[in-house]
Amino acid sequence: MQYPGIQAKRKKGGGLRFIPFWSPKLSLKLLCRFTRQLGILLDAGLPLLRGLRTLEKQAKDPMAKQVIGELADDIEGGMTFSEAMSKHPKSFNRLFVNMIRAGEASGSMESVLDKLAEFMEKSAKLKARVKTALTYPLSVLFIALSIASGLMIFIVPKFAKIFDEMLAGEPLPGFTVFVMAVSDFMKTKWLQGLIAGGAGYFLFKMAMKTKIGSYAFDYIAYKVPPINQLVIKINTARFCSTLGTLMSSGVSILQALIITRDTFGNQLVADAIQTVHDAVAEGEGMTKPLESTQVFPGMVVSMIEVGEETGSLPDMLGRIAVNYEEEVDQTVEVLTALIEPAMICFLAGVVGGIVIALFMPLIKLIDSLG
Repeated sequence: MQYPGIQAKRKKGGGLRFIPFWSPKLSLKLLCRFTRQLGILLDAGLPLLRGLRTLEKQAKDPMAKQVIGELADDIEGGMTFSEAMSKHPKSFNRLFVNMIRAGEASGSMESVLDKLAEFMEKSAKLKARVKTALTYPLSVLFIALSIASGLMIFIVPKFAKIFDEMLAGEPLPGFTVFVMAVSDFMKTKWLQGLIAGGAGYFLFKMAMKTKIGSYAFDYIAYKVPPINQLVIKINTARFCSTLGTLMSSGVSILQALIITRDTFGNQLVADAIQTVHDAVAEGEGMTKPLESTQVFPGMVVSMIEVGEETGSLPDMLGRIAVNYEEEVDQTVEVLTALIEPAMICFLAGVVGGIVIALFMPLIKLIDSLG
């Protein structure tokens, strides 16, 4: 099966390999499957190169076959596994590469791959939970906007003509005038509105790429209830899970903090992690700088302090991550239960407001006819 933008090339040892014109990337699902299967093969006693060739033969996705094949070729050419992975930054981020490097140094590649697979599967489940929670309100919002747009474009203009003919010269209610003005804009200047909306979205995306813009957005998400509780719990679970997984794999705490910072999507938390890193580099513990950032809950800071004092910080971080992942599930359920009636009220308010705006002049018209 040929894919657009992919050409065939003869690979070492015979056979064809699909070479994309762009850099190939493994999806999260394929990456989880690859990591889990490679860990199983290594645990069964297969050498790394043979395990990669086995997965390459079994891969049905052309991108996966391409990436795994290149990994095997590079290892066959004398590279280490981590060096081969670093050539594919779109598929293997710094966290992945550094954990593999730690596994190579300690000779515990199988356990590192198992931890990576477990970490990525948890991350995928967490993202899926949040997306599932947003599906219903976004669907209701789409329906509400579709119905409102249909009323504004097709129904309101007809009522406007009726009012012009039968209530000529008489002032209309202010709310009705506003609804008719919006309707006229949507019908006659929809292209300008579409361009303005696209420009606004583009400017927002550009602002989010700047440090100030992303920091401002993340700060608002951390402060505005009730969504801030979900954001805090998700980021806490991710921070503890990432840092704990790295440290339990043999990565030093300073390097683990740097990797966690670089792979974190929230700028507010990334700055907090940098603060902790700087303090630890100067010989301090994690507790005081963590507490000073006021990004993580006080209970989390206390548990990390206990982990430092007892010398079981990676294990404590893992326990915190599991606890907060469960709290994320509970918070998502509560927010979903709150969002459902709120979105129904929103839908009723939008449609009902348009209907009321149209009926206010109709009542005056009926009175005048009587």
